[in-house]
Amino acid sequence: MANNKKIVSLPRAVALDLLNSIFGKKRTLDQAIFTCKTFSTLTPSDKGFARLLAVTVIRRAGQIDNVIRCFLSTGMPSGARDFKNILRLACAEILFLDGKSHAAVDSAVTLVEAKKLPHYKGLANAVLRRLASEGKKKLKRFPVRLNYPSWLIDSWTNHYGLDKAEKIFEACVREPMLDISVKSDPSYWAKKLDGQVLASGSIRRKFSGRIENLPGYDEGAWWVQDAGATLPVQLFGKLDGANVLDVCAAPGGKTAQLLCGGANVTAIDISKVRIRRLKENLDRLGLKAELIHADIKKWTTSRLFDFIFLDAPCSATGTIRRNPDVLIHKTYEDVQKLSIVQMEILQKVSKLVRPGGQLVYCTCSLQYEEGEAQVDRFLSKNTGFSRDPISLHEIGSVSDAINVNGDLRLLPYHLNQNEVVDGFFASRLTRK
Repeated sequence: MANNKKIVSLPRAVALDLLNSIFGKKRTLDQAIFTCKTFSTLTPSDKGFARLLAVTVIRRAGQIDNVIRCFLSTGMPSGARDFKNILRLACAEILFLDGKSHAAVDSAVTLVEAKKLPHYKGLANAVLRRLASEGKKKLKRFPVRLNYPSWLIDSWTNHYGLDKAEKIFEACVREPMLDISVKSDPSYWAKKLDGQVLASGSIRRKFSGRIENLPGYDEGAWWVQDAGATLPVQLFGKLDGANVLDVCAAPGGKTAQLLCGGANVTAIDISKVRIRRLKENLDRLGLKAELIHADIKKWTTSRLFDFIFLDAPCSATGTIRRNPDVLIHKTYEDVQKLSIVQMEILQKVSKLVRPGGQLVYCTCSLQYEEGEAQVDRFLSKNTGFSRDPISLHEIGSVSDAINVNGDLRLLPYHLNQNEVVDGFFASRLTRK
């Protein structure tokens, strides 16, 4: 008798494991991938597909769950975690990844069987076949803001207004491109890497294959860094021979920028693992900095620095495109706790700036409490510092990215209408 048992799609099964780890065990996407033993056994293309499936569900969970509910007359069965996430994966593939509906449906039903949920097999088949034919029409009823927790919706709407908030909602669910910073000659490397040079000087290309296999990687000609992340370092201007303290430095993209600008860099980070990674990155690039593993709040030194760059720990809401688990795990309480840490570090490092020197305070957060409010609080308590307003030409003429106080407030849609970047806040402060 022929064996009619269908083979489980391995990348879809791995994507299910990732979702269960992220939603069920509260892991970040990176943690889920690291702890998933099966992920490492996949081919590069299957790794990419499994990851894309998982991140699409995380980014679009609100819309996906609402569409699925349209086809569940009695609601989602209670306690059916695997079943729910299998439906989510198939829905994501059909509605957002332009997958072949029959492949997504068949793979989902097979996965339901493999998870020993035979009593849900018929329901999965019925729901997903209807979703395949009617889902895109139903999707139009559910706006993109449904993918965001209410505290983020309220925060962005209050601080940026409804129109800007809607643009942020749309931008943050888009799949990011690969942005690359080069040590020199962006035009040459753009051709070699089949990319385009952005106004910031970064090279942007599509993700394809292993980064390590791209031209120039082994020779240390470039490093991966979001285009938005390059702007805060540019606020120092000329760095030739300057002594710079890079605080919370790992993994080192901004450290590399500082070094390529001619600075003498002391880079400090609280994580031993991250400092090791920073050293590996600089070694590949052929760059050298003084690396210190320490808690900046407890670190002591008699030195004063020309420039200090503080990329403070934050909620990372500006990086939701790359870290969609922020939508699941971060809360407003996290923002409040991080704000306390940010101010403690800011107060500490401000004492290490020489008179006439500058401090750039930066976060990859879209939250007012972690940006504008922090600088206002700091300046109210530290009269020996003043804002040094940023000019448009300093940031590649990125329109609408400087606020009324002269700080950089880069929103994800600011690059231009067709390109998206990580969101950043940066303020340049001068010690009198």
